[in-house]
Amino acid sequence: MTQPGAISFQATHHVRDTCLCLHVQRAARVLARRFDEALQPVGLTNGQFSLLNALNRPAPAAIGEVARLLGADRTTLTAALKVLEREGLTRTEVDPADQRARRIALTAAGHARLAAALPIWTAVHARLEAELEADQPAQLRRGLTALAAPAPPACETEESPR
Repeated sequence: MTQPGAISFQATHHVRDTCLCLHVQRAARVLARRFDEALQPVGLTNGQFSLLNALNRPAPAAIGEVARLLGADRTTLTAALKVLEREGLTRTEVDPADQRARRIALTAAGHARLAAALPIWTAVHARLEAELEADQPAQLRRGLTALAAPAPPACETEESPR
């Protein structure tokens, strides 16, 4: 007996086989696990590595800049930064241009941890790219970059309230 309003199993398979979001999420989870395992000896997760890398710049970064770069919301980023700050890898400074704002910088320990992690990341990343055909890594980056760009405003459909 089919539930009222239930979608067909065929529709479920269509979503499973074509949903870009599902495919990206599944791949992201697998890649995250691979990098997490590889970076474990230096005490970092893949997210922490990405965050330290985003902070590796000549001047302390505004939280909003880093959030945009990482595609994270400020609340999530702030929570991740607290962990790194407790470990002595980052420090928070008052923004000299706006005393209400804060900037984040790597400490010497943060630079050292990032330096220890980079060769691991490089090796894992090279193995991943080697699993793909020669042109696929660049195509994948272009496609993901396009999908991560700000979305145009949603179009109204006939069902949209007016």
